[in-house]
Amino acid sequence: MTSHRRISRCTLALAAAVLLAGCGTPGGGAGGTPAPSGSPGPPSAGGAADAAPRAGSAPRTVVGGLDAPWSIAFTDRGAALVSQRDDGTVLELTGVGTEQASTREVGTVEGVVHRGEGGLLGLAVLADGEGAGWLYAYSTAAGGNRIQRFALTGEAGGLGLGPAQTIIEGLPAAGNHNGGRIAFGPDGMLYAGTGDAGDRASAQDPASLAGKILRLAPDGTVPEDNPDPGSPVYSSGHRNVQGLAWAEDGTMFATEFGQNTWDELNVIEPGGNYGWPEVEGIAGGGSGAQGKFIDPVQQWSPAEASPSGMAALDGTLYIANLRGEVLRTVPVADPGTSATHWSGEYGRLRDAVVAPDGALWVLTNNTDGRGDPSEGDDLVLGVTP
Repeated sequence: MTSHRRISRCTLALAAAVLLAGCGTPGGGAGGTPAPSGSPGPPSAGGAADAAPRAGSAPRTVVGGLDAPWSIAFTDRGAALVSQRDDGTVLELTGVGTEQASTREVGTVEGVVHRGEGGLLGLAVLADGEGAGWLYAYSTAAGGNRIQRFALTGEAGGLGLGPAQTIIEGLPAAGNHNGGRIAFGPDGMLYAGTGDAGDRASAQDPASLAGKILRLAPDGTVPEDNPDPGSPVYSSGHRNVQGLAWAEDGTMFATEFGQNTWDELNVIEPGGNYGWPEVEGIAGGGSGAQGKFIDPVQQWSPAEASPSGMAALDGTLYIANLRGEVLRTVPVADPGTSATHWSGEYGRLRDAVVAPDGALWVLTNNTDGRGDPSEGDDLVLGVTP
């Protein structure tokens, strides 16, 4: 193993990142190429180099020793849960903020089949007003991808999982392009990003749930106000969505892996079609090819991005990037610009979430078979604004 990646100077406080991402200007060194007037985003990849040091906390290790972690979720009582992709386990972080921080196993999602990018993926928690709430998990099984929910039992520091309740199953699965991110929106509905599972045409097929963003009620039923009555499909034309977040005004954003040319940041509209596989990245003309597809607000080459989990905090989007090995900040008010941070310092980044105390937590992903693990990997990193 190599020595662990560390920032040599106490730099890159995320409070500074908020300021820097919000003031990107051409040649200013803090933002990417701004969108031309009337354009939905830049015609080439945006993103500046690491920002200069500012006051605030440096990234700290919350906990280490994770094995192919994929998602972080918090209960309404402050407990932190992490999914491990390959073995199907859900871990609880204990002793956070102390030298005794560690993990304990909450339970294992039965029937998880790991191959390639499949396994136990996204987590989300819904409070029930009484007990510890419900844990929702997106995972790969023998019959395809599925979303299940489990009643959380016990108290923080000793949580357990009740029996599984499957709310949707048979989602197309493959060795890659499984999507997997789930999150509850401000409307209380459950959103899920699915991949095309290697079948490109399925993303444009309204009868397929592949290459889509789905919207479900917490019990798995289809909300009456979905774009297509009776269908869980909220938007289509996606290749592989792995990041979902909402700005304070309710605007929904999603990150998407491209093929060879462009990864994307999209503003999601109900019933919107985002073009894959007919279009990768910005088609031009402001309204997409033939006025049929919605263009991304920003695009990046896969070598510098591979965007996965995303969080929204104080007017800024924080995007964890795998292949690019950067944390990217995008100002909600100007989503055609961005800044990059931590370039290569912590390796592959899989998820970004806002903790109950307002800190940003970022999950590394170097033990998934594609990274270069260092001593202590994988990590949850914390930054206090």
